[in-house]
Amino acid sequence: MITIVGSLKGGSGKSTLTFNLAVWLSMAEAKVLLVDADPQATLSDVVDVRNEEGFKPLLKVHGKEALNEERLRAADETLIDVGTSDMESLRQALALCDRVVVPVPPSQADIWSTQRFIQMIASVKRDTPPEIIGFINRGDTHHAVQETNETAAALVSLPGLRFIKPRLSQRTVFRRSFSEGLAVFELESRGKAAREFLALVAGLYPRLVG
Repeated sequence: MITIVGSLKGGSGKSTLTFNLAVWLSMAEAKVLLVDADPQATLSDVVDVRNEEGFKPLLKVHGKEALNEERLRAADETLIDVGTSDMESLRQALALCDRVVVPVPPSQADIWSTQRFIQMIASVKRDTPPEIIGFINRGDTHHAVQETNETAAALVSLPGLRFIKPRLSQRTVFRRSFSEGLAVFELESRGKAAREFLALVAGLYPRLVG
């Protein structure tokens, strides 16, 4: 399956999510193809850190030259990190993918951005449109703050997007593990962030955890 992790808005946490998914899929013994088509190359940077530290499994990242169907289909699972600073690569990836996973931080601006992203995906000509999956990323951990739930309610009502309930909260361990080249469940396997991530994985890859 070819999965894009994407967003039109910066700061959504897409590179962090892509990296954590890549580590988990590799541990699940899937043949993973990892593509960094974002000129910021954050995903490539964290994989470099991981490999320099010798953490297993080692990961390999390919650039936008890998954006052709034959290469993308050669893996069990393909993950593509794309950014809006290279719209040509983004549209190329959207023409080839099976689905787009959209991490949405809880804010009105991110809801608007997600609406525009859905419209952009629909504008890419192809026979069968990709599935678009949205979830709350960097949600507030304080129950008195309602913006996270309000954003979730708004995403449920967005046409063209399938909202899934598992959410990732705004936790420092995501940033800390990322800076060390580790997935969050490697750094704190029993922590709340790891539990949240594994619940999200179950929603995205049910056949691998069933």
